[in-house]
Amino acid sequence: MPPRGGPATWPGRPLSVSDRREGSGKRSSSSDPSGPGRLLFAFFAAMAETERENVRESTLEGLDAAARKGKHGGRPPVITEDMLHTVLRRRANGESVEQIQPDLIIPTGKRKGQAASVASIYRALAEHEKKEAYAEAVEAAHADFADLQDVDGIPRPRRVRIRRPDDPLTLEEAARERPRCCR
Repeated sequence: MPPRGGPATWPGRPLSVSDRREGSGKRSSSSDPSGPGRLLFAFFAAMAETERENVRESTLEGLDAAARKGKHGGRPPVITEDMLHTVLRRRANGESVEQIQPDLIIPTGKRKGQAASVASIYRALAEHEKKEAYAEAVEAAHADFADLQDVDGIPRPRRVRIRRPDDPLTLEEAARERPRCCR
């Protein structure tokens, strides 16, 4: 090891050019990103990116094909539709989730034959409420769109009162035409 701060020496003698090539100093090789290896690294990076894109595309194509066949990955749901309807009916009769839980037996999967957890029941109820809220929002959007429809089914803009300069303003129009600072 050369002494600190002094000239580079190796057991008492200065390093020659051949010693520097073998032991220390900057090398120029194909693995050096600052020399001619930069082009090689760029090529390999482009090849890896292309390969990753191909893998992703083929994976998505496979998932789409499986979805068209009705196959969906993942674990089967713990709470089935029948179990959910049972929970909803019994909750409407005034029973708590803790009272319903021991009677719900998981039909398939790793925990087949065991009772579903309270957390699973609450999660299924939350998902059900979310679906119901979405359906109501879709119905409301359809109703709003139907209000915009004319007889021939073409959406029309809302009617606006066209005011002549000598017509008096209504209270709503006066409030709209006033600057924001004076409202």
